[in-house]
Amino acid sequence: MQMILQQAQKMQEQLLAAQAELASAEVIGQAGNGLVQVTMTAAQEVRSVRIDPKIVDADDVETLQDLIVGALHDAAQAAQDLQAEKMGPLAGLGGDLGLPGIG
Repeated sequence: MQMILQQAQKMQEQLLAAQAELASAEVIGQAGNGLVQVTMTAAQEVRSVRIDPKIVDADDVETLQDLIVGALHDAAQAAQDLQAEKMGPLAGLGGDLGLPGIG
């Protein structure tokens, strides 16, 4: 029983470390071949938006709006991919403990 508790504690420590890493890790999404870029954390907190001035056209605001949405989606996908990469290995650890319903 002691070994199971030690393994559970180790798994919890690894999970907390991965969550802390994800909170500060940044990803960049882009649209329009980089004309619009969004930087966000892996926890999907938007940190910045960069818009290349050559895409700004007062007569075509819709294109800029679409590019911003596309860059946000791209960044969100990159954040989800990073989450899966960091947290995925931890998802399988519960099964190693022999606990029902975990893993």
